[in-house]
Amino acid sequence: MEYGYLGRSGLQVSRVCLGTMNFGPVIDEEASRGVLDLAIEQGVNFVDSADVYGGPPWGPHNGLTEEILGRWLHDGGPALRDRIVLATKVHGTMGDGPNDKHLSALHIRQAVDASLRRLQTDRIDLYQMHHIDRRTPIDEVYEAFSLLRQQGKILYLGSSNFAGWNLAQYQEFARATGRTGLVSEQSVYSLANRAIELEVVPAARHYGIGLLPWSPLAGGLLGGILRKGDRSRSAKALEAPGVSVEQVERYEALADEWGHEPAELGLAWLLHQPQVASVVSGPRTAAQLTSAIAALDIALSAEQLAALDEVWPGPGGEAPEAYAW
Repeated sequence: MEYGYLGRSGLQVSRVCLGTMNFGPVIDEEASRGVLDLAIEQGVNFVDSADVYGGPPWGPHNGLTEEILGRWLHDGGPALRDRIVLATKVHGTMGDGPNDKHLSALHIRQAVDASLRRLQTDRIDLYQMHHIDRRTPIDEVYEAFSLLRQQGKILYLGSSNFAGWNLAQYQEFARATGRTGLVSEQSVYSLANRAIELEVVPAARHYGIGLLPWSPLAGGLLGGILRKGDRSRSAKALEAPGVSVEQVERYEALADEWGHEPAELGLAWLLHQPQVASVVSGPRTAAQLTSAIAALDIALSAEQLAALDEVWPGPGGEAPEAYAW
């Protein structure tokens, strides 16, 4: 396993992060525990979840995934808990009340206590805002998180699905008020979806924020679906705007030529991006986790990276040069 610092923090995380969204809704608790155990055996020390995981439309109720993680952590004891960097998120709708969602100080306080109960732990190592809340003032949000840090309930603060200017807002407010800012941004990012290269990537680089790509295989598009001849899980990915079967064919041909599995190649490309701290892989099987870890062994040359750019061109660079002089 390889490890790297999470943004500008002193925290080191495995370069493959175990995403747990499938735990409960897609695979049962026994299978989830098997993947978790394998991840630890392989040196993965970074586990990511969210309070809403396990809920509709895929699962029976919000919090189910955290509950599964909590029972696994409880059974493993303090030694297991101390080995991992545990991350979860707040923002989603957790009840029927008007304050059971978003980032009000009230909801943040209620949500963190509920996550701690489900996870059966005394702290969350990385607490992430699951989405920008455009209504709640930044000072209210930061005040709530600062209190949680003082209480020892959270250690680091991260964001998810923020725009570049949102990262600037939060980091500049933290700087002006003497607070610890964001250490990570979890965003959709893959060879087939490179929109964040316009503004999120340069903002993250400027502020020392580590990127945590989610959906790194673009919903299965980069997982070898044509080679497998099974498009049942990825048909929607093939229908995405700007995607063609020809692109996927060219991509899979490059993977064959270079002797790599398509899924491993897609993850390896992300791991070659300088601002990426760790790639969030959400395996459904032990084999998928093993494949994700295998991507760490792939070294891509400048020529190979250029060939992938030809198949999956990005937005043209960073803004504004990507679309203006």
